[in-house]
Amino acid sequence: MPLFPLGTVLYPGLPLPLHIFEERYRQLVRDLLDGPEPREFGVVAIRKGSETGVDGISALYEIGCTATLRQVVEHEDGRFDMVTAGTQRFRLASLDHSRPYLQGEVDLLAEDTGDDAAAALAARAVQRAFRDYCVVLATKGGGTEVTIPELPDDPVPLSYLVAASIVVDLPDRQALLAAPDALRRLAAERVLLSRETAMLRTFTSAPAPGLRYTPWNPN
Repeated sequence: MPLFPLGTVLYPGLPLPLHIFEERYRQLVRDLLDGPEPREFGVVAIRKGSETGVDGISALYEIGCTATLRQVVEHEDGRFDMVTAGTQRFRLASLDHSRPYLQGEVDLLAEDTGDDAAAALAARAVQRAFRDYCVVLATKGGGTEVTIPELPDDPVPLSYLVAASIVVDLPDRQALLAAPDALRRLAAERVLLSRETAMLRTFTSAPAPGLRYTPWNPN
C-alpha cells in the first residue's frame, strides 16, 4: 500500500484535505488516479522526524489508517489539492523503499466495539464529558466560537469523532487510534477529557484548536 507519513493522525470516518506539492507525492497521486477504485493509501503518523524531505522521517508509528480519495483537483504546475476520508485502521508490518514514495505491507484491523453494554454506557459518559469540555473551551477561548458537533450514539464513530476533536498532543491522539476497541478508546477519552477540562478551568487561556487542525498538510 502507498504510504503518506504525516505529523497528524487520521481516524476512520474523518476527512483529511491535502495539498500535494512534493514530486514523490505527486507521483503517488498519479499512480492512484491510474489505478482502479477505491483509490486508497495509508496515512501513518511520524514518530520521529518531519514531513518534508526524504531524510526527514526516521520512525513511524505502527498503527495507521487508510485514506480513500474522494475529490482531486490537478493544477497546471502539477500540484494537487485533494480531499480524502479515513476508512480503516491498519498495522504496519514492513516498509518498501523501491518507489519514490514509501510503500508498506499492512494488516487491516477489524473494528471492534468491545462489550456492547459497557460501550453504550461509556458512550453516554463521553458525550457528557465532551460537551462540558467544549463549553469550557469556548469560555476560555476569549471569544473564539467553538461549535459542538452532533454526537453519534454508536460507540465506534463517537470514539473517533471525539478523538479527532480533542486538542491533545500527537502521542495521545495516536494512542486513541491504537486502542483495540471502541470501549477502551472511550475510556481513554473520558480520562483525557477530564484532564483537559480541569486544565482549561485552571488556566486563563485555552489552546488554539485551529493551529492543530490546519486544513492543508505540507508534504
